[in-house]
Amino acid sequence: MRRSNGISIEDVMKMDCMKKCKLIAGFGGVRNTVSNVNIMADPDILNWVEAGELLLTTAYSFKQDEIKEQKRLVSKSAEMGLAGIGIKLQPYLKKLHPEIIELANSKNFPIIELHDSMPFSEIMTPIFQEIFNKQASLLKRIEKIHEQLMNVMLEGGGIREVLHVVSENIQNPVLVIMMETDETLVELEQVSDEIRRLLLEDAQRFLKQVKRKGAENRFIESVVSLQKKQIRRMIMPLLVKNQVAGYLMAWSIETPLGGFDLSVLESASTTMALEILRQISVREVENRYRAEFFEDLISMDEKRKEKALEKAGHFKLNRNDFYMVVVVQLGRSEADLSENLIQKMSWLTRETELFVRDHFVQTLLVGKTDSINILFSDSEEETVRELVDVFGLHMNQKKHEYPVEIDFRIGIGRYYKGLQNAGKSYVDAIRAIQHGPLVEEHDLAYFEQLGIYKILCQPSLQAELLKFYEGTIQPLVDYDEKKSTELVRTLECYYEQGGNLRKTADSLFTHYNTTLYRMESIQRITGMKLSNHKDRLNLEVALKIKKLLHK
Repeated sequence: MRRSNGISIEDVMKMDCMKKCKLIAGFGGVRNTVSNVNIMADPDILNWVEAGELLLTTAYSFKQDEIKEQKRLVSKSAEMGLAGIGIKLQPYLKKLHPEIIELANSKNFPIIELHDSMPFSEIMTPIFQEIFNKQASLLKRIEKIHEQLMNVMLEGGGIREVLHVVSENIQNPVLVIMMETDETLVELEQVSDEIRRLLLEDAQRFLKQVKRKGAENRFIESVVSLQKKQIRRMIMPLLVKNQVAGYLMAWSIETPLGGFDLSVLESASTTMALEILRQISVREVENRYRAEFFEDLISMDEKRKEKALEKAGHFKLNRNDFYMVVVVQLGRSEADLSENLIQKMSWLTRETELFVRDHFVQTLLVGKTDSINILFSDSEEETVRELVDVFGLHMNQKKHEYPVEIDFRIGIGRYYKGLQNAGKSYVDAIRAIQHGPLVEEHDLAYFEQLGIYKILCQPSLQAELLKFYEGTIQPLVDYDEKKSTELVRTLECYYEQGGNLRKTADSLFTHYNTTLYRMESIQRITGMKLSNHKDRLNLEVALKIKKLLHK
């Protein structure tokens, strides 16, 4: 909705030029702002009017037009945001039709009966002068507010101090709600506890709505119901790097909200956006330093690692503590959606920071494009392990609180004593993420729980594993592909059922004799005997290698 500074219909009716005029309908709109005055000399005038205009006309056209057209004029004028209509009824009409009065009242659209002795020029000129004076006064006030906001920033103030300036000037409750953190900064001291609660609930409802439907990057003005009263609400987005970082909200609890208040919100939102940008820049610099330190710490280059160890004190890390690395990795599908990537990574980072704050944990947190590396540390072995366990469960539970579906996996490395071994825990965490699904650990994977895969996933063994696979189970895989059989699946089920053929047959929903025939075929094709414990072990390991190689 477009809003301009000006004077209200109520102010207009108090002017000397309007002494012989009276308001006959639309009393609920007496606070509409008049920013301009126009004359209706053409039936198509609505094609050239703008919101905030007071339209002056005679009842000549009303006399000529049918009631239907008159109602259309009133309805359209109200929809377009005109301030009201002033009509000279005499000598064309004695009074307006009751349906017109009823319609104007229902839409809170003011209709003023102008005295027939008053030329339009004697009405327009004084109103224009009053609007000019009001706008000049408002410009001075806005300039003063701008100076106040700049002084706040120059003195090192932040968003809370800016919000206080806004509250003092518009004399209404205001708050800022941040998209990334859901943090709410309020200036609601001047209202009762009940109103405060209702306003906070209204802000949270709005936040949930924009998170569900998508952020609104435009000014929003609406009417909300609070304690059975209709309250005007203004919402100004805080735009940072073309993204909505939060919203500045105000409610007309104490005084009406008008064009001046909108100007204050606009100026304040720009100042707040600059402060948010400054905070983001500081965080990015801090994260870059942490990232450089972490990369040196996990490097295979001993010089880089030693360089990092020398800086450990700057990050409050004790070289002799126990360390575990946890990696939180967005799923591949999430990382491909660039428009949501920043928001989801911000959420992951915030939840991690809140956990660290609430549990008084010593960590080093490094954010990347689609993942977070967290270095947990403590002087006690059990403490660091317990903290990491709690963190993993906490994040998996928080996943369900995100407004839309979010896919991320958590890899947890082993704990090591000494900061110089943090790189080993990092490698463990990465392998846990990569190979966790092999042991059916999809969302939360511990390297320690990978079983034999802890050995098989070593990069130095890849060539040897491939040879072992080719010499054991690959002939069976090739046979299945050629003959469309299920010998590999049968062998897998055989091991899952502990070598019990009857249970294997039941699990596969096949006849016992069919299963027996398949087992004989497996032994014939592979050249191995399941009765031989060495062959049996080799085939079971080969199946695991097959999963590891994604064959």
